[in-house]
Amino acid sequence: MGPIYSFEDFVDMLRRRVVLMAKVVFLGTLVSLWFAARQTHEYESAEVIQIVQPKIADDLAKSTVEGSSARRLQLIQQRLMARGTVLEIVEKLDLYSDMPQLKPSQLVALMRESVRIEGVAAAREGFSDDGTISVLTIIARMPTAEQAQQVASEFARRTIELSVNSRIELARETLTFFAEQEAALASNLAALEDELTAFRNANDLTLPGTAEFRRAELATINGGLLDIAREQIEVRRAADHVSATERPATAKRMLEGFQEQLDTLKAQNDLLLQHKSELEASLETSPEAERQLDDFERQQQQLQNALDAITARRTEAEVGFRLETRHQSERLTVIEPAALPDYPITGGRKRLAIMGVLVSVMVALAVAYVQELRQPVLRSAAQMQRETGLAPVVSIPVLDTRRKRRLSDLWRGRFKSGADA
Repeated sequence: MGPIYSFEDFVDMLRRRVVLMAKVVFLGTLVSLWFAARQTHEYESAEVIQIVQPKIADDLAKSTVEGSSARRLQLIQQRLMARGTVLEIVEKLDLYSDMPQLKPSQLVALMRESVRIEGVAAAREGFSDDGTISVLTIIARMPTAEQAQQVASEFARRTIELSVNSRIELARETLTFFAEQEAALASNLAALEDELTAFRNANDLTLPGTAEFRRAELATINGGLLDIAREQIEVRRAADHVSATERPATAKRMLEGFQEQLDTLKAQNDLLLQHKSELEASLETSPEAERQLDDFERQQQQLQNALDAITARRTEAEVGFRLETRHQSERLTVIEPAALPDYPITGGRKRLAIMGVLVSVMVALAVAYVQELRQPVLRSAAQMQRETGLAPVVSIPVLDTRRKRRLSDLWRGRFKSGADA
């Protein structure tokens, strides 16, 4: 049966358990004051960084640093929270100097809990999320306002520095890769051209483009041979006509002239025939040499195409590297520096102490109520009538007369001792 049914029962319980409740409240107050005294204030400061878009559109000058800004910033955050970087910042700013007993691992854990990096995604274009971050907030929570401001500023500075260095390094590596590839392909192409030249010289082959020229020269020689043959025929006919129509002395003189013309034409014909033979011999190649020559030319064309493609990529990488070094690509800028906090973010010690006292009072009431439940005694006529349904005829209060008897006995003892004297 429950002991509290009315306000009078509650007041009666407080009167009976006042000593116990006072002890609980006293101990709870001491604990609250001790906890409030040990409570240290914490200050919070934040620095806001904006991710600025490139000054030149990607369609005009594309950067070689690919990937979303969220992934790049995640990599930067991992590098910032690395053990070596955190310990370097602790040593530079002289943090936690009042706790020399902390080990490096504990210092790293404290710093990782005290610093947060939050990003705000940029507005989507359509229904696709490209992982672009528009604003980055670095929040530091430290025991003093100055340390909170310094830590937030230091992490923001290192974030911007790591972003710039990582982008420049990536652009430099890309440019170096394509430059090395271009140099290697150019070297391979030069070696192949040297090998092709040696092959042509070894097999007495014409150089590219010479075959067409020599074929055209052969056609010209053939035309010249036809003209010489035509002239020879005309000269012979003229000599036959002179022999038939002229006098012997005149005919002899004229025939000597025709013979000189024929000798001249014959010499020209022999020269052209000799040159024609040389040209025809230079154009004659074996099928195996032709096949190898085709292989060389095909390899040369492939290397040239690859070199052209790598040269174009190297040019793009060079443009991207210039964009990064001149800070004309995506970059981080501070739009809200870390301010010196005016008030701590943790609760006041006085409020903690008051809350502790209130909790102590509630615990004291709970302990008193539990004690009443452990001793379910009927203490009044109303309780007896409520619990049993029987109305008591007489209610005799508890009278403690032990002190009065002691006083009367003491008085009587003093009176008797005075009478005997």
